[in-house]
Amino acid sequence: MRKSLSAVLAAASLVAAFWAAPLAAQAGCGGAFDAFVRGLKQEARSKGYSAQTAERFFASVQRDKKVLQADRAQGVFQLDFTRFSNRLISQGRLQTGQRNSTRYDNLFARMEREFGVSRGVLLAFWAFETDFGAFQGNFNTLNALVSLAHDCRRPALFRPQIFAALKLYTQGDFSPRQTTGAWAGEIGMVQMLPQDILDNGVDGDGDGHVRLKTSAADALLSGAKMLRHLGWRAGEPWLQEVAVPEEMDWSKSGLRTQMKASSWAKLGVTPRHGKLAGNLPASLILPQGRKGPAFLAYPNFRVYFEWNQSFTYVLAAAYFANRLEGAPAFAPGNPEPGLTGADMKALQTKLARKGYDVGKIDGILGAGTRAAVQDMQQRLGLPADAWPTRQLLNQL
Repeated sequence: MRKSLSAVLAAASLVAAFWAAPLAAQAGCGGAFDAFVRGLKQEARSKGYSAQTAERFFASVQRDKKVLQADRAQGVFQLDFTRFSNRLISQGRLQTGQRNSTRYDNLFARMEREFGVSRGVLLAFWAFETDFGAFQGNFNTLNALVSLAHDCRRPALFRPQIFAALKLYTQGDFSPRQTTGAWAGEIGMVQMLPQDILDNGVDGDGDGHVRLKTSAADALLSGAKMLRHLGWRAGEPWLQEVAVPEEMDWSKSGLRTQMKASSWAKLGVTPRHGKLAGNLPASLILPQGRKGPAFLAYPNFRVYFEWNQSFTYVLAAAYFANRLEGAPAFAPGNPEPGLTGADMKALQTKLARKGYDVGKIDGILGAGTRAAVQDMQQRLGLPADAWPTRQLLNQL
């Protein structure tokens, strides 16, 4: 399953420091590829690396057209939450996760003790990203990073990663010719970008290196450290399945609204298992509208978006983490039929013409489209649960 999941638009975390980097170091993209690589070598020299090191590092680099094709193929994210989660979470994958929890019990106990990240969270990422290390990607990592930096879609993300990889190379933890991973430059069992490895890499097995491709200890502890760095709060939940009343103010649903869990309870929201974390702020998430599955998302849930920016992926990963720690399968409910990809694009086009920022017209129900749908539902007097239906499309 890793083949489809490496096609994640933002490709792991968007660490704020990247965006604060000098614009001059991020601006160059496009043009002749050879000239672009020469510019990278010059920038490496300006950062203090020798000419010999820069030449050796970039000697084999090539533009990879398959990387760019993968970057533009995001069809899996047009699936609704139920279909997406069912595709990713099989009984076999659940059982493998539980076996790995037992097999690496001491490692997970260390992870929870040192970084405060619950084991189910890392088990879910490990499963989704590489099927527990089985499919880590076979794209040459340097070629991928340079190709994506040369492409002018998101150079600000990928150009700094090239020089992070260069630093790893000088430390003996990266090979320009042999290091491989996902198309977007992520490396190892939990798929981390080079800068994340520099910032959060942990030598979990004590061999003097951070080897995320071959060492489960290094990979899992590094992933946990990164989550803590991104703001994970120890001892707190991240997602909880709930039941909602037949009628309520649905405009309060969505990530834009936070209330204490106890306040949601007063509105008729009840836990399907366990107890609500009464004093924690939470958002009510209805991925397929008021008639489908429902969840309360606590502050830790928002940290997931620093790892991956796909709403559907994040929700599925957070839900699977709960399953791996013993929660039952969610109640699918009876949601209203959603829109096809073509209809979703038509809806996004109509919303954009009305002034809403829905981002790219791609048929994906992302955060911008959800917010626009919810606002338009309110204007039209429809239940404002952010789930786009044929009725909404027709009324527009």
